[in-house]
Order: sequence, then structure tokens, then C-alpha cells
Amino acid sequence: MRAAHWLSVLAFLPLVSLAVHPDICSAKPKELPLEPRCIYRSPDLGSSQTQDPEEVPGATNPRVWELSKANSRFALSLYKQLALSKTPESNIFMSPISISTAFAMTKLGACNQTLQQIMKVFEFDTIKEKTSDQVHFFFAKLNCRLYRKKDKTTELISANRLFGDKTWTFNETYQNISETVYGAKLLPVNFKEDAQKARDTINDWIANKTENRIQDTLPEGALDSTTVLVLVNTIYFKGQWRNKFDKDNVYTSDFHVSSSHSCSVKMMYQETRFRYGNFPEDHVQVLEMPYRGDDITMVLILPSTHSSLREVEESLDLKKLAHWLDATRELAVHVHIPRFKVEDSFSLKEKLQSMGLVDLFAPEKASLPGMLEDGSDGLYISDAYHKAFLEVNEEGSEAAAATAVVAVGRSINLNTQVFLANRPFLLLIRESTINTLLFTGRVADPCDP
Repeated sequence: MRAAHWLSVLAFLPLVSLAVHPDICSAKPKELPLEPRCIYRSPDLGSSQTQDPEEVPGATNPRVWELSKANSRFALSLYKQLALSKTPESNIFMSPISISTAFAMTKLGACNQTLQQIMKVFEFDTIKEKTSDQVHFFFAKLNCRLYRKKDKTTELISANRLFGDKTWTFNETYQNISETVYGAKLLPVNFKEDAQKARDTINDWIANKTENRIQDTLPEGALDSTTVLVLVNTIYFKGQWRNKFDKDNVYTSDFHVSSSHSCSVKMMYQETRFRYGNFPEDHVQVLEMPYRGDDITMVLILPSTHSSLREVEESLDLKKLAHWLDATRELAVHVHIPRFKVEDSFSLKEKLQSMGLVDLFAPEKASLPGMLEDGSDGLYISDAYHKAFLEVNEEGSEAAAATAVVAVGRSINLNTQVFLANRPFLLLIRESTINTLLFTGRVADPCDP
């Protein structure tokens, strides 16, 4: 039995431009027939799935809104799995939308229980449009929403690619839908005779798409002569703060990694009006800092001094997060956050298996006949790899040349709030108009090695 290896990548850098065919952004479902080999019909959701009270944002397709929420629920569930696998002092960083996209491409070729498990684990079955093929149409619409140019200083770029062994014949419908919806063309490579060269080709492609921030995503030994197909999604973000930090206000301070471990960090400071909330009942402060263009923001969730980050993580869900974000108000805030870089890489296999995605990784159970021309069940996913990088400094996220600086007037305000991030905190980078979580992470240890 042959093994299909799959990779999901993320690079944390600034904003937008997606290689999606322009017609797909204005197309209607009937104009874009998507007919994968197998279709899963979700059961009647009933009233149990209509508990979210949020209104659909303006100019947003209701199904795209549901897909955004599904992706965010998956993001928080996967984050909890990662947190369980790491010590409280370890950083975490990932792009859940990158992972969801890669598995949505995998879903194109899935059938039977494999398809059902993908629908459930990634929460695609919560979308009211009941058939699985429509998820791809709404993914295309979501991509159009996310990866449009918002500000010349911001970049958010996603790229997808299929790498298939040249000795195999891949289903034409599968290839066409992959390219139409996800911009993922098939590149033939020779896994069978030179897996190392194929690995280099894929890793080089990823590095090129992420401004060389993401290197060696596929580790040694990830591919071999039995590899048939690698699906890759990358995301690159780079943005400048709407309100930059003044370099003259950077100071040295202690960051308390744990009760027994502190280190010296460069702390950035400014006093500006930000969306802010203090939630004593949940033992957190929430700060939202916009990038230029305003649609992309970084949300910082700081536990109180008498609470642990682990306690906040364990109780966090989308409903609570939405409540916090809705309840924040624009206030004058004294903001102190460290400069930091975080890089993370991990295998997704065990985490997703724990969440219920079992058959896809099992040679005897995986059902991916839609990928191959002959419709055989000879494929399974041997593993999935993810790698991410983030740098935060005075300019924004990822070092960038300073351009026009927006001057923000300051005034003395005795009611100014204080947000002092001198202990581990959560961070989210989101598209704020529909709350799509682009990146999620934990900064527990910003200390220089």
C-alpha cells in the first residue's frame, strides 16, 4: 500500500493578495459546478447548532460566516491539543486557517467514513448547506474575503500546491477543483526514484512563498519511495501597526516565564486608544491592536496576576472569545508588550487523531479514491507537518521598512488602563470583520536563547 504524505505550512508575516481566479469571487454556486467523487450530507442540525447569537456581518454570505466560525472553533480545539502536548513554559504558534485549508483540499478526494471524520473534526458539518461539496465553494468565497488587498503596507498571501508522483495518474476532476477553488496546481515530481530531491523541491517552494521565513518544513525522512502525493498550503503575513511603538520608549524589564524563572526582555511601550476589556470574572485582560488597514488585528489575552495561562486555555471557547471581543471598548491604555519571535513546528497526526480524525492516517481504513484516476483506495495520509514563524517589534509583525508614520495625539488621562504583558499570554491574529483566526499562539518564553 502506498503512503500519501501531506504538509500544512504557515509563516507568520504581513498582509494580502491571493492567487484566486477573479471569476470565482463573483461566481454563484450554479456557475461553479463542484462534483468530487463523494459527497457527504450533514444530518439535520436542529436547534442545538443554532445557539450562536451573533448576527451575520454586513456584506457577508451567511454560509461564509458559518465557515469562518467553524474554522475558529477548530482552531481553538487544536490549540488545546497542542497545549496539552507542551509544558506551560513552551511557546505555541500556528495558522489554523492554513491547516483547515490543506485538509479541505484533502477532503476533495475523500469518501465514506474518512470524509465524514474530516467534516466533523474540522466542523465543516456545522455549515447549514448540508452537502460537503458546497464547503469548497464557500472556502473560495472566504479566501476572496481574506486575501484581498486592504492596505499597501500589509501583505496576507496564501498559496497552495499539489506535488504528485509522476508515475501515478491523478483524477482530472480532483485536479480541476483543486486549481479552481484553491489555486493548487499539480506539479509532477519523482518520489519513487529520488524522494530527497522531491523533498528539497517542496521545501524550496514553501520557503519561496514565505519570504524564506519557513525552512525545512518537511523533515528528514518525511518522504520516501512510497510517497504519492503532498498537499501544501502556505500563508504569509506582514503588517505594520496602525499605531507604531516609539523606539525611544523601549526599555529593559523582567518577563516572568514562571514563578521560578524570569528573564530580561526589551519591552515596548505606548499610551494610545485601543479596544480593551478587563474581565475579572474570567481573570483576563483583552487588548486588540490593529494593523494598518484595520481589518487585520492582533488580540492579546493576558491572565490576571493571580491566575495561570493554563486555566484560561482550558476554559476558552469561541463563545467566550466572541463575548470578550464584543465587550471591548476603545479606551486609553498604557501598553507594555515585549519584542519577541516565536517559531513552532510539529506533526499534526497525533493531535488530529485525538480529535477524531483516525481513518485518514490508517492504511487499512483510509478512503481517498477521488484523488486517483482509477478510483482505487490505495492512498492514506502518513503524516501532516506544520511550521510557523512570528516576529513582533515596534513597526509591527515581521521586520519592515518604516513608511508613513501616523501621529497619534496624546493627552493625560487619569483613567487610563494598564496592559502590562510581563508574563505568559495568548495571542490571536484575526480578520476582524468576520473573526477568522489566521494565527493562534502562546507567548510563554520571549527570552533570547
